[in-house]
Amino acid sequence: MNPLRRSGSGGGVSRPSEAPEAPGVTASAAGSEPPARATARGRRRRVAAVAVVLVLLGPALISYAVWMLRPTSMAFGVRSVEWVRADVPFGNAIVDVTEQAYYGAHAPRKGGPQLKRLPLVGLGGPAAGPTPAAGAPSRHAAWPRPIRPVFAQPLPGEGVWHPAGPPVASHPPVLLTTFRPEVDYPRVVAYVAWFDHARTAIAYYPGRYEPPRAAVRGPMMVPSSQRGRLLATFNAGFIATDVHNGSTDNGRVNEPLTDGNATLVGYRDGRIDIVRWRGGPNAGTDVAWSRQSLRPIVWNGHLNPELNSNPDSPQWGFSLGHATRVWRTGVGIDRRGNLLFVAADGQTVITLAKILRHIGAVRAMQFDINPEWHTLITYSHGHDVVPRLVEPQPQQSANRYLVPDDRDFFAVYRRLSGPVTVPFK
Repeated sequence: MNPLRRSGSGGGVSRPSEAPEAPGVTASAAGSEPPARATARGRRRRVAAVAVVLVLLGPALISYAVWMLRPTSMAFGVRSVEWVRADVPFGNAIVDVTEQAYYGAHAPRKGGPQLKRLPLVGLGGPAAGPTPAAGAPSRHAAWPRPIRPVFAQPLPGEGVWHPAGPPVASHPPVLLTTFRPEVDYPRVVAYVAWFDHARTAIAYYPGRYEPPRAAVRGPMMVPSSQRGRLLATFNAGFIATDVHNGSTDNGRVNEPLTDGNATLVGYRDGRIDIVRWRGGPNAGTDVAWSRQSLRPIVWNGHLNPELNSNPDSPQWGFSLGHATRVWRTGVGIDRRGNLLFVAADGQTVITLAKILRHIGAVRAMQFDINPEWHTLITYSHGHDVVPRLVEPQPQQSANRYLVPDDRDFFAVYRRLSGPVTVPFK
């Protein structure tokens, strides 16, 4: 037999020494591993990769799950952001950069159409009554003057005070007003509250998680037993970890007070003041409560000069660098010792300080900022206490401080005889 034979029309030859291809294996796959073995190896690699990811992310996933399963008054998204701040490495910086970019892109623009009317606040017409002459005896604080309008053509009622809640001894202890603080931003409105120091008693309450080490956590809301004399509530300041903001209640330390920080102090005799703290980690026996929040922004009727030289300093807080226009709140003391509270959108720390000085604050400090946290609520009384949000706040309920809340806050009560204390029941 001829050892050579033709192989079709191509004219090639087939050598007897060449082995035939194994059934089911193509020439191109000759020498490679079987598909089943390659699939198994790929599966093992994917499982290993997932295992590595789980090992790396496992602690974070557990931390997030534990954080989100805790009782809370916050919405899901806000709580997630707070977890990033608290538990993620460099989380504060990550959130700050993200927020600064977002709020910078959504900041109010200069100019635009004028408002036709201001939001209604209070319970009706402007407060009426004579202003006692200097030195004249009075059992209530002198009426504050209407806030001088910034615009040449003020809107009806701009800067005029209105009573809120039930009167005390025939006089309203809480007054509200609104005004536009900047000509360049005609649609921005400041919401202002004034509290008569002689007719009100103010208490400071820890929330569920803030301050972190409260000596007495308390009800985390307005105690049910005190709601019959409740007049108003408002948010507190920056959290304890921002520039070591301390607080005390009834002589007990929640977080140690830091020398140099602006401190809102409620004395047992009913006086309210803002001081630069110099008294060590605890307040004296004459102090009912104290709450710090960064450095003063107004002092002796003047803006803190460091605001203009370094508004991004950590002493004003880290969130948003304080150069971005967002919702901000602040408190001030007028020259008669009454407390002022302001909430306004589209503010920097400098413009907030200017608002507080404009409305009569001789000393002032910034409180909490950003859209989630500002809250000013007044209360009327019928069969039950009826809350009313003063400023627009879609992220918080009017019942915010009538149920347990995560953050600390202040409650304004009708004044009773005797020394002021913080009632936790």
